[in-house]
Amino acid sequence: MILRFLLAASATALLAAAPLPKKGEPAITAQTQRSGGVLTPEQTALRFDSADLAFEVLPETESLNGVATLVFTAKAPLTRLPIDLDRNLPVSTIAIDGVPLAPSAWSNPEGRLTITLPKPVPAGGKVTAKITYGGTPHVAVKAPWDDGMVWSKTPDGRTWFATTAEGYGCDLFWPCLDFPTGEPALVTLHITVPKGLKAPSNGVLLGVDTLADGRTTWNWQAKHPNTYGIALNVGPYEEIRGTYKSRFGNSIPMYYWYLPGEKVQAEKLFAEFAPTLDFFESMIGPYPFGDEKLGVVETPHKGMEHQTINAYGNGYEKAPEGFDWLFQHEFAHEWFGNQLTAANWDDYWLHEGYGTYMQPLYGQWREGRARYAAMMQGERTSIMNLKPITQQRITTEEEVYELDKGGAGQDIYYKGSWMLHTLRSLIGDDAFFDVTRLAVYGRADPKPGNFAPRFGSTKEYEALVRKVTGRDYKWFFDVYLRQAALPELVETRTGNTLGLAWKVPGNGPFPLPVQVQIDGKTRTLPMTGGKASLSVPAGAHVVIDPDALVLRRSIALEDVAAWKAAQTAKAKPQ
Repeated sequence: MILRFLLAASATALLAAAPLPKKGEPAITAQTQRSGGVLTPEQTALRFDSADLAFEVLPETESLNGVATLVFTAKAPLTRLPIDLDRNLPVSTIAIDGVPLAPSAWSNPEGRLTITLPKPVPAGGKVTAKITYGGTPHVAVKAPWDDGMVWSKTPDGRTWFATTAEGYGCDLFWPCLDFPTGEPALVTLHITVPKGLKAPSNGVLLGVDTLADGRTTWNWQAKHPNTYGIALNVGPYEEIRGTYKSRFGNSIPMYYWYLPGEKVQAEKLFAEFAPTLDFFESMIGPYPFGDEKLGVVETPHKGMEHQTINAYGNGYEKAPEGFDWLFQHEFAHEWFGNQLTAANWDDYWLHEGYGTYMQPLYGQWREGRARYAAMMQGERTSIMNLKPITQQRITTEEEVYELDKGGAGQDIYYKGSWMLHTLRSLIGDDAFFDVTRLAVYGRADPKPGNFAPRFGSTKEYEALVRKVTGRDYKWFFDVYLRQAALPELVETRTGNTLGLAWKVPGNGPFPLPVQVQIDGKTRTLPMTGGKASLSVPAGAHVVIDPDALVLRRSIALEDVAAWKAAQTAKAKPQ
């Protein structure tokens, strides 16, 4: 279809004359920077049925025009629509159910577009808002660690553009509900780009329209996309495609869009797609978006889990593990992030902890226990233990990922991964993967077509562990999720008796079993009551937790962290 954007010639001239925004410009409000948090009654009253999003990408002015047609069902009576949209993208017109509104019917002082409806919508009623907007969107400083537009050039000087929005949210470039449960059931995208450029995006390609001036409009459609998982990608891409024959009987199309001149490296990365997909399907379950695609696009930023169009910017870096960790990590989020979405940012360890754990698990699947152990030990050095993984309240993204806002930061990745490693050893492989499948799919027997993306939580996850094992592991999650400090295993020796006792924050119960190796023979101590003792022959060689199954305090790693901090302080100019 051909898109018509309402942008006056005088406005176009003004934009063309304006200087291009620098990184971090134009500034955004605290409201736009905020994603998630406690919802208002008006927000909880909305069910997001569909979004039809038309974008016009203008590289010469680094600007964006859009027309968004949003359909909602009211779960409670509505008199206003609260829709998140960065005020750097001013609205020119709004129509409700096809009837244009006067400009006085809406306002957007801080980044939440509030539309007064011409008449109340009763519970169960539907309302359609068509919003025409455009302007200069915020440019990211260092994507994806912060968010916004990423305007770049290919080596031969052509436009290379991408969006990233996990932290600040979808409202950076389209009017949305900027919280995890704000997913629309269906999104249709129409992305108009300059001649010679392509625009791979989410879901299934419906077709490409060529306009009279040579520009093209790329039309895509995706079901249940994560709000920050919707992405624009523009460049002179070349494409590799193939088909994966799934062990579940379906065929899954695979695509990789890469920059010209990189065919050899691109083909090597593409060769990783099928075995990685086979790993996830064999260990976890069916690829959640098999009726759409497995899609990856090369981007000028590092990467991001954009649903069915994962961003890849790792530069084809080689690693001793023999696979591209960034591709594998972002792909893991199709299960842990896009299929299973945490309803509250406070529970995003379900995304990042599992996403991180999938790398050593893949290493084990490919090469065996030695690779798994080496990768787990590599992750162990990155655990900080400064804040608990969860705060047990509704949080914003920033309050989880950023240390200076009280978040656990990278611990939701590495500590989350190590917690899962310890849980797996505690409850066994069968129970661990049964719990994982239930958390991801909501059922124990996932097959293509019998599940849909779902929302999960820490509370639900704990309940699933209890359901599958028949035992309550609240003590385990209390320590690893709700306390910052790690459990410490205290050793005492009296004659030939070795005593072991768990010391945990809050001094609560912690009956976590521990393996002890004595002269090469290993036994498991149940640690009932958090304590155990055993007789050790004089002169025997003792190794505690020889296979490193338990996440616990390490004085050695604390000493390393302190030494590194001291070296950094010395290196700073006085």
